[in-house]
Amino acid sequence: MQINISGHHLEITDALRTYVGDKFSRLERHFDQITSIQVILSPEPKSHKAESTIHISGADVFATAEADDMYAAIDKLTDKLDRQILKHKEKAVSHKHGH
Repeated sequence: MQINISGHHLEITDALRTYVGDKFSRLERHFDQITSIQVILSPEPKSHKAESTIHISGADVFATAEADDMYAAIDKLTDKLDRQILKHKEKAVSHKHGH
């Protein structure tokens, strides 16, 4: 799994890079066919925004999240992506087994 982290008007520190890596490693536990992840972090005037596109076998998953703190935005983003990946996985399994 390859993670590309970029920032709009934001310096990506080692702490942010480590935090994003730890959070996104949780997604790989639920679905092991993730090929690449693109994460964009940007501070907005009144909040912080995190968005991500994940390339998995059979689909691309996109989510965006905003919060007062960058770490909270990353947490919300990974929660949304986790739900979407589990939904995609359930769909793939039900189609495969004919349910």
